[in-house]
Amino acid sequence: MSRILLLVELKGGNDGLNTLVPYADAKYRELRPAIGVPRERVIQLDEKVGLHEKMQPLMDSWKAGDLAILQGVGYPYPNRSHFRSIEIWDTASASSQTLNEGWIAQSFQGVSLPKGAGVDCIVADTNALPSTGPELRTIVMQDAENFLRQAQNLKDPKGMGDGGNPALRHLLAVRQEINAAAAGLRDKLRAAAAPAEAYGQEFLLGRQLDVATRVITSKVPVVAIKVALGGFDTHANQAPTQERLLAYLASSLATLRHNLMAADRWNDVVVMTYSEFGRRAKQNASAGTDHGTAAPQFVMGGGVKGGLHGAYPSLHDLQDGDLKHTVDFRSVFATVAQGCWGLQRDYGLRQPQKLGFLA
Repeated sequence: MSRILLLVELKGGNDGLNTLVPYADAKYRELRPAIGVPRERVIQLDEKVGLHEKMQPLMDSWKAGDLAILQGVGYPYPNRSHFRSIEIWDTASASSQTLNEGWIAQSFQGVSLPKGAGVDCIVADTNALPSTGPELRTIVMQDAENFLRQAQNLKDPKGMGDGGNPALRHLLAVRQEINAAAAGLRDKLRAAAAPAEAYGQEFLLGRQLDVATRVITSKVPVVAIKVALGGFDTHANQAPTQERLLAYLASSLATLRHNLMAADRWNDVVVMTYSEFGRRAKQNASAGTDHGTAAPQFVMGGGVKGGLHGAYPSLHDLQDGDLKHTVDFRSVFATVAQGCWGLQRDYGLRQPQKLGFLA
């Protein structure tokens, strides 16, 4: 059975240490005397780690066993540039290679998808790189209402002549296909019921999740949808900024779960967060953190095997002040490709780690 991947990008590099907190480790307090999360503000998941209290809305999912937290995800020879590191993640490349095709598109190389739907991926934010490639037809749509208006105004190019020019003929055919896909999507979205519970509108993610929910509940046969929440580049005065973002992320994902369960679609979706990198282990002089390496990922869905997966990186064995990753993100992608689409992919890894977070 095929599942839809809902990819949630946390733009800017979310601080994993203050998200999934190693509250029992004295080294954590030593590295972060001013910005460490106090033990009493941590929701303990086991005797070593816990979630920041602002992520309380996710505890229903945790208790139900459909929230997996992947610990220490990163890659060898990490890059600390926002632009380069997100490109590495989005294309599943090694840090020394540059690829121009996204990892979701790579997954479908040699796979024939049904042409009837006209669209394979929907991107509701500005970064479409994960699904960019000749294998997938991607529509970028940040706002359902605006999309519906634009789709209504599309003109069918059938009446236009190509003057015997094969290149123009091809362009007109592509345009016709795009118009047909947009019109089909328009009709499905228009017929879709509003989500059972409204999303908070404090950030653009709320509007994007509303679009995603309508696409999923109206059964548009896409393989992936992408949304994003920005603002995680917390070099100064980190605590209030990150807390606000984590609270919003957790409440939005809890609302998404509620809406998809109400529509009987929770088993058909895998929700996965990712960020270009985590932050450095030691706080900086501005009560913030600088660009780091490994960090946790959250995976949710009816077919997810909940719990902690992978090993938490040691704070006593840092590399240049950074956490050493314990899980390669390409092993995560390999697990998702198998669990969502039934595809065996290794993304250049000789032997992807077997991660048991998807049934």
